[in-house]
Amino acid sequence: MINNEVEFIKSINWQKVDGLVPVIVQDYQSCEVLMQGFMNQEALQESFKHKKVVFYSRTKKRLWMKGEESGNFLNIIDLGLDCDKDCILVLVKPCGEVCHKGSISCFEELSKRADFVFLSRLEKLIYSRKNTSSHSSYTAELFSKGTKRIAQKVGEEGVETALAAMAKDKDELICEAADLLYHLEVLLADANLSLNDVIAKLKERNKN
Repeated sequence: MINNEVEFIKSINWQKVDGLVPVIVQDYQSCEVLMQGFMNQEALQESFKHKKVVFYSRTKKRLWMKGEESGNFLNIIDLGLDCDKDCILVLVKPCGEVCHKGSISCFEELSKRADFVFLSRLEKLIYSRKNTSSHSSYTAELFSKGTKRIAQKVGEEGVETALAAMAKDKDELICEAADLLYHLEVLLADANLSLNDVIAKLKERNKN
């Protein structure tokens, strides 16, 4: 989060944006763009105060905290300005759907085409299958068989991926890599971990 909130507010080019700075809201884990709104200085101050996104509604002519009625708050993880200091990017941990139409994102049709957004949503889907009937899906069946079987599948898919690479078969390599990534996500979910935990470790190693 910002160390000096007062200086951050002062640094915005308020005159250029006529007192209302556009705000882009992005999921801090999937990088999915969730919505866009506006803040005046008071809305930004309230956002800092509550650590939740507070907008200024141009139609209602008042401040409104996203989720004040639905409970689908946007918890602020971090935020920053663009190079011209006339637009804010807010990284959030969302609670539930963001769009009033019931979608995860207000840009749903475009957003779900993005590769890494798909990967993040797949992970959430895998997590949702952990405690469902073993007959409801292949994923649920895997979870019901336990860690040993899931780990075995990761090992098998890893070997098949390596063999496909050695055979110089690109189509087969893609298929086997997809199987490997899927089963790895299941194994991580089984341990209550996610790809973000793996990414955090890669970031840590990259610093060194």
